[in-house]
Amino acid sequence: MNRDKVSIIIPVYYNRDSLEELYTRLYRIPESNPSVEVEIVFVDDGSGDDSFEVIHKIASRDNRVIGLKLSRNFGSFVACLAGLTYCTGDCAIIISADLQDPPELISSMYKKWREGNKVVMAVRDGRKENFFKVFFAQMFYKLFRLLVTNDMPPKGFDFVLIDRKVIDVLTSIQEKNTTLMGLILWSGFKRAEIPYTRMERKHGKSRWTLSKKINYFLDSLMAFSMFPIRVFSLIGIFLSGMSLVGISYIIVAYFMGWMEGVYGWSSLMVVNLFMFGILFLGLGVIGEYIWRNLEESRKRPLFIIDTYYTAHSQRKSEDTGE
Repeated sequence: MNRDKVSIIIPVYYNRDSLEELYTRLYRIPESNPSVEVEIVFVDDGSGDDSFEVIHKIASRDNRVIGLKLSRNFGSFVACLAGLTYCTGDCAIIISADLQDPPELISSMYKKWREGNKVVMAVRDGRKENFFKVFFAQMFYKLFRLLVTNDMPPKGFDFVLIDRKVIDVLTSIQEKNTTLMGLILWSGFKRAEIPYTRMERKHGKSRWTLSKKINYFLDSLMAFSMFPIRVFSLIGIFLSGMSLVGISYIIVAYFMGWMEGVYGWSSLMVVNLFMFGILFLGLGVIGEYIWRNLEESRKRPLFIIDTYYTAHSQRKSEDTGE
């Protein structure tokens, strides 16, 4: 009987302290699923610590493990895409390296995939994290569902299983300035959900900074929604209509003699400043879209592999995501 091959993609960024424990917990998966062959792909996204040295040690004693080291920090989305490009499984599971998502859930995700689902999302029904982090995460996903897509689970997801068909779609897109989870939802394949509680971080500190969260939201908004452009189109229509009303009033007032002795410099300046603010905000939104189009037209590779390591071979290379 042919065994299903499951690739586990793990983006790594300053996670040296959690990698051994994560590997140990992943190692037990085939024991509870004898029909599964596991492949583990660690992708070091330009970590400044010795994460890749830990990956090297793990891969040197287990030929199921592949270690990829990117030439610099390209971001979590690109690291996941690099892992998907090199994996060979019938399906792939993306899981963070920080142990906040339980690897033991993989068995349930695999069963959902065997039932015919092409995408199996582990969705959060709770988070064992501090109040402010939970609050801002909930606000983020509410805005995401409102402005980008309501297919996003209310509390988000980034622990997910995807079928080989989905993998092939994602690796063929080669789109910059977008989000992996957004593309997975956009692909439209049959989905299933498994709820779980996200645990508090055990090792180190999160590198998911506020600026990265803002960039993630903007990439999602610009890549999957016309909302920003549509808002300024509507504002333009409204202001044009108001301008026509104002012009008509001024003409009538001039001929009726209503404007004698009217001093309107202050109000005029307020209106002008407000209009210039709206204008430059709109230009900024248009600039965001133009910049993203420029990035796409440059055809630079999404990622560059510095080192590819398995127990059988090691090579330094300049493989790219093209």
